[in-house]
Amino acid sequence: MEEYEQKPVAPSALKPGRYFAASYAGEHVAGTEFVIGAMFVSWGVGAGDVIAGLLVGNLLAVLSWVLICAPIATDTRLTLYAYLEKIAGPAFIKIYSVINGLLFCILAGAMITVSASAVRILFGIPPQVEWYPTSGTFILIALGVGAVVSFAAMRGFSFVARFSEVAAPWMIAMFFVGGAALLPVILAGTPSISSIDGYSGFLELAETSIWVDQGTEMGFWHVVAIAWGANLAFHGGLGDMSILRYARKSSYAWYSSLGMFIGHFAAWLAAGIMGAGAAMILSQPLTSLDAGEVAFQALGPIGILAVIVAGWTTSNPTIYRSGLAFQSLHPAWSRQRVTLIVGVITTIIACFPFVFTRLLDFLGIMALVMAPIGGLIFSEHFLFKKVGLTRYWRSATGAALNMPALLTWIASVGVAALLGYGLGIHVLFLFVPAWITALVLYPVLAGAMGAKSVDPVALAEANQAESQRRVAEDAYLASHSKTRLAGSGSNRLMLAGAALSLAAAAWLGISALVTGDLETFQTLIIWPTVTYFIFAIMLVMRESAQEKLAVDEG
Repeated sequence: MEEYEQKPVAPSALKPGRYFAASYAGEHVAGTEFVIGAMFVSWGVGAGDVIAGLLVGNLLAVLSWVLICAPIATDTRLTLYAYLEKIAGPAFIKIYSVINGLLFCILAGAMITVSASAVRILFGIPPQVEWYPTSGTFILIALGVGAVVSFAAMRGFSFVARFSEVAAPWMIAMFFVGGAALLPVILAGTPSISSIDGYSGFLELAETSIWVDQGTEMGFWHVVAIAWGANLAFHGGLGDMSILRYARKSSYAWYSSLGMFIGHFAAWLAAGIMGAGAAMILSQPLTSLDAGEVAFQALGPIGILAVIVAGWTTSNPTIYRSGLAFQSLHPAWSRQRVTLIVGVITTIIACFPFVFTRLLDFLGIMALVMAPIGGLIFSEHFLFKKVGLTRYWRSATGAALNMPALLTWIASVGVAALLGYGLGIHVLFLFVPAWITALVLYPVLAGAMGAKSVDPVALAEANQAESQRRVAEDAYLASHSKTRLAGSGSNRLMLAGAALSLAAAAWLGISALVTGDLETFQTLIIWPTVTYFIFAIMLVMRESAQEKLAVDEG
């Protein structure tokens, strides 16, 4: 299947909005939500600061996708790596792709570890909360989970998106019903509160027994920073050019709000509730529990499946991105083979839960390293013409390395590191000065080192070809704007079956909230899960076949 690793995506390969709605909801309602959501509880941040901080931080993340990443992705139709090579040169991309690819490998490894943390419950393996594995069986589990994830990523963007399309609605439901089912447990363990009377009652319970303000250094702005910066590599760092280059419209980036406000807001809150409830049930500190144990205490056996699927929905696209990064080192390499190798590396990393236990620090470092790349690309794409510089000037010179870009990257990370070590600014905040430094510094260095002296005529042929590509794309999209896949009675029946299954799951969660009968809930939730996946898989497979037929005929 053509993945357009080194060239713009063809108009016929562009995807409708539902792909991106599913992709963002699936990737960001995922395994890390169990980790980060519970982390706010152990941070000792008050409930009000958690809720307000998540609202602000997630809004900033959505705006970063909409205003920074999507316009560049849909304008160029290139992966981050292909576009960065055009700007900074093949020598630069070799350095960046190795670093970027390794960071994505580590992140995907953490997601596989999350999935494995659920499977280990079936074998009676203790939680893996050290930086190294303490069980040989856990290693075998991680290897098995990693093999499945790697296979999915090898299949390409469409397969990854379809997997999310099936899993995302169910994952969303499981976070909500899991949190609802454990609220009575927390209420029973809080003698000072007898009932939950609306939002004010929930907030009182949350401040008393879930997000308890312990007067630590962590507060509102730290929550904002983690919500905004957790995916900085994807939006501000432009990693999601690899995904959004397939979007028919730049506005599809607004679908990221599904991931942010359902995943990184509601699911993080639900995970915090589940974490606090699980700690009460087991009479253990939350820091000694992993994602699998938390989900199992909330959802029973289905919790194991929830964490497995949650880890897959995040690690699949992350390994896909990492494969693109390493494939950019040598365009002749097969993306599938490179992704397989990346999957092997990632799976080995997953056997060592060090990222799982230090996820916060890793996300901060990843954001810091990748933020300057987004700043300098944004600068060349949008600002160069406005300040009298020639866009893509490096291509005209034929230089293998854009030295101003390399110096900007090093200096931006250096400035942020000085702020961190010299002024003691928390690592979560450092991506902001790093991105701004690159945005400002790169045009200054480029102007002083050749971007002003390049004759735009030297790039006239390339610019004309790019303009013609955009005209052809606009014409194609205009001619297909009213094309819709023909619905059918069987499609609607399968959709209704999936929707009713999720409604049944929601009803069970509400019943558990009202009655406090956790055991019955955990037993019955199995059945709407089974029926949902039957209907959803059949529906997605049928729609995929219809879409392929429409493309072949069109």
